[in-house]
Amino acid sequence: MHLLVVEDEPKMGELVRRVLVAEHHVVDLAPDAVSALALAAGTEYDVLILDRGLPDLDGLELLRLLRARGVTAPALMLTALGSVEHRVAGLDAGADDYLAKPFAFSELLARIRAIARRTAPVTGSRLAVGDLELDEERHVARVGERSVDLSAREFAFLAYLMRNEGHVLTRQQILDAVWGAEPDVYSNVVDLYVSYLRRKLADLDRGDLIRTVRGVGYTLRTDA
Repeated sequence: MHLLVVEDEPKMGELVRRVLVAEHHVVDLAPDAVSALALAAGTEYDVLILDRGLPDLDGLELLRLLRARGVTAPALMLTALGSVEHRVAGLDAGADDYLAKPFAFSELLARIRAIARRTAPVTGSRLAVGDLELDEERHVARVGERSVDLSAREFAFLAYLMRNEGHVLTRQQILDAVWGAEPDVYSNVVDLYVSYLRRKLADLDRGDLIRTVRGVGYTLRTDA
């Protein structure tokens, strides 16, 4: 899944992102409400994970703005304010679940899975761009009856490209989303994985879907 995490504490934000990436999620991390609104304007997310105490805007107000702008992704609110009144306020603002700090990461992951199941479309967990389909349960890419297996990293990379079809993504954006806070990762690993994906997609006659934008990064496009 593609997740947006809004957390103003850098260490906590990086830790949450690392845990989620380890579970094969694609993660964008925003340190404040302004950054979150900018990311949500150009990206479709599966789940929003919002801290209540942000430096520029209350997390509840951020959620109201996101909802007003048509962002319908389910939202999990994180907060140190765990009273019944605060939980009710979060739910009334449009949150789908509420998790009080401090929390166990196993519970965070379980709650993400739960709200994703509750809001999942009945068509199943598949992502499609043109005739290319990504099966998020089996980790395969498919065109018609033909399919290729993907590693966890290839899967996360291709999912990120597909969810941002038509958008040019810089190497740094891809590194942040797919590799997260992993140490000793350099931008040329993005080029290496592009070559891996192109070879696998070539087996489906779709090796030209991932296009290089010179001096910027990569994009996935299905138009001629």
